[in-house]
Parts: sequence; C-alpha cells; structure tokens
Amino acid sequence: RRMSEGFDQPPLDLILPRRRARGRDGFLVSRSNADALRMIDRWKDWPEGRLALIGPEGAGKTHLAHVWMEETGAERVAAGRLREDDAPALAAFGAAVIEDVDRIAPEAEASLFHLMNLAKAEGATLLLTGRGAPKSWAVRTPDLASRLRALTAVSIEPPDDDLLSDLLAVHLANRQLKVGQEVIRFLVARLDRSAAAMAEAAERLDRAALAEKHAITRPFARKVLKV
Repeated sequence: RRMSEGFDQPPLDLILPRRRARGRDGFLVSRSNADALRMIDRWKDWPEGRLALIGPEGAGKTHLAHVWMEETGAERVAAGRLREDDAPALAAFGAAVIEDVDRIAPEAEASLFHLMNLAKAEGATLLLTGRGAPKSWAVRTPDLASRLRALTAVSIEPPDDDLLSDLLAVHLANRQLKVGQEVIRFLVARLDRSAAAMAEAAERLDRAALAEKHAITRPFARKVLKV
C-alpha cells in the first residue's frame, strides 16, 4: 500500500522520485560493496529492524537502498524533509529508507526521533543512509544522537578499479558505444573515482563521437575528457 492511499492529507512532497534501472539487476557487485549487499539481503535479521548504510558520496548508497526497496516495497524519504506528521504514516507503512541523515536539518530531528520510536513500537523496518559513521552525524538532539550511535552500521567502501571499469563499460554499452578495455582502463586511472564521473564521461564521449563521427580511441577520449 502506497502512502498516498488511506491518509487524509498525504505528504505529496515527501517521497523522492524513483529512478529506473536502480534495482538489483543494475547493481554491480565488487569487493567494495559486497559486505553491504549481504547485509541488505539479511534485512529481516537487522537488530531492532534498523540499519545504517554508510559510505562516501557516490559510493552507491542510493542504488543499494533501491535494491532493498525493490525487495521490501519501502518508501524513500530525504531526512531533511521529514515532518512531524509523516512519522505515523511511515511507521504504519512498515518499511522506509531515510536518506542523508548526516545532513538532516535541525528542524527535522524531532520527526526522525518520533519515527524511530514509532517504528520500534510497530515493528517497522528502517534503513538510514549517510556519510561517515552514525556517531559523526551532526545531530543536536541528545536522545536522537544516542539512538543513532547505537545503530548497526555497514559501510560501502569507495569504488575499486574493477567496479569503476564495469560501471564505465555499462554506461558506454547502454549508449551502444564500442570501446576497448585498454581505453576503459586508461580512463578509470584518470577520472574522478565515482559512479557519477563514469556516467558523465560516457555521456560526453557519446556526444563527441556522434558530433565528430569518430571512434572512441585513447587519443580521442583524452582530448574530449581532457585527462
């Protein structure tokens, strides 16, 4: 049941837009995220039904959250947009992802604390994401900070070369671009080490190859991406 069903005043601006190709089929596994994926798969065993999924920007927290959403049907909410009257709806729903808790706004802290209490009482499952360990999240409310520090946490490490290479290869293949492995290795060694950088590189190469009607070689990629 979606949150928009059965509530007099549904929080229409609460739910972040879903994106395609964010589920398990599109999730590439490597040494950097395998432990996190195993923990997501064991979600029924999370202590008190909650888990902190942590990692640096661009490591794949949102994508892995979508894997869990695909499994559970959970809602996804930005921590900074939580309102006090959202907590009962989310707890009643049974499963929710609360994203970017490390960047929660002070005025939303009471809402998150209320949600965590209700989720425990009603048996709802919560997945909280953020950068760094929960003890480092900038939370001002002492009771909420204490609850967050007690969370079981699993980390996604920065993407390794194998994962970055696979990501770039997938983005290029999705654009029907034939690129040799030597070009991919060349780029991975020089681009920013993030999933976003791989996607952007593929887009720029696609535009340039189309405009110039040129195969994507190492010299061509170096020129286009200035690496």
